[in-house]
Amino acid sequence: MDTANKFTQARNRIIAGALLALTALPASAQEIDFDFYGYIMLDAIYDFDRVAPDWNDTLRPSQIPVNCPGDAGCGSDGETIFSVRQTRFGMRAGIPTDIGEIKTQLEFELYGVGPDAGKVTPRLRHAWAELNQFGAGQTNSVFMNPDVFPNSIDYWGPPGMIFFRNVQLRWTPLNTDDQRFAIALESPSAGVDSGKVPDIAPGLNVRGKDELPDLTAQWRLQKDWGHFQAAGILRQVGYEALDDETEENFSGDELGYGLNLSGAVNTVGRDQVLWQIVYGRGIANYFNDGGVDLAPDAQLQATAVPIVGWLLFYNRWWSERWSSSIGWSSADLDNADGQRPEAFDKSNYGLVNLLHYPTERVMVGAEFLHGKLELNDGSDGTDTRVQFSFKFSF
Repeated sequence: MDTANKFTQARNRIIAGALLALTALPASAQEIDFDFYGYIMLDAIYDFDRVAPDWNDTLRPSQIPVNCPGDAGCGSDGETIFSVRQTRFGMRAGIPTDIGEIKTQLEFELYGVGPDAGKVTPRLRHAWAELNQFGAGQTNSVFMNPDVFPNSIDYWGPPGMIFFRNVQLRWTPLNTDDQRFAIALESPSAGVDSGKVPDIAPGLNVRGKDELPDLTAQWRLQKDWGHFQAAGILRQVGYEALDDETEENFSGDELGYGLNLSGAVNTVGRDQVLWQIVYGRGIANYFNDGGVDLAPDAQLQATAVPIVGWLLFYNRWWSERWSSSIGWSSADLDNADGQRPEAFDKSNYGLVNLLHYPTERVMVGAEFLHGKLELNDGSDGTDTRVQFSFKFSF
């Protein structure tokens, strides 16, 4: 049995044990206010093109194959996919103490990523606790605005959106009905592209180096017309390398930074315009689908890669039981001169849907999606699909 499988089994046993323990709480736990929630969701998809097999139940533009044959996902056009990986389970608890209420959240879904890509397996979304102004654990990054995610049924969503759940320590000194200000130290991680470096030094192995935490801050204004949010990030984007031939070690870092402006404007009834514009250098791993943070320049020296992302969507409510969403999003890297021709350059994504809510806890819907991936050499690939989803909440 390989290490990845052992890790997955051990993690699943821990999750199962935690859930069983919650069902056998002592009488003293009656003061704790528990809330269990989640949903069962089935996605039925027809893909007119193809994406990488591990990602075929969502439209993630970076997984669209380009320059076939040879890329994962290449094959004859047309594929039917059934998936339950969006299924989710969560619990919240409010615990009274002498200095305030501890608010906690623990939430999982079944969508495996990373070494679990393509698997139906528990994936941690939130493991979060707050006491008064302070919070700790894993939850949405302070640099992110989850409220601009459109009312859609595709799992991955807009590539140009800042979307990252991160481990963090957070302080929220201002939190009223109208305004919120928060600042956090977040877990660092850097996506490094070695580019053409192996052509010059084939024995050089380059990887990211995480020395200092990321610093994020957010200010939000909430009014009757909607909301506006401004968020910023400062980070050290580092790398280290070992030359197998000379056994020399190299390391360095660049300054990463970004500004994210976003919001929602209420229009007619429950309708909303959702928008976001973000620019920065070395912040691609905070994007929903945005490429790399660090890459070599023309002299093969590391540089923080500039990136811009945006989204614009309209959520329309036709009635209490029918809604639609339509919009477009893009993430665009300014590739460094030392990157290879096949490096990620730009992703585009658009959708339109019609959703129906026959009763309070049931949703059925249909969605049309189109995505495009552009590479550094100008080549591109596209994917078009339709998705039908059935969601039963509890």
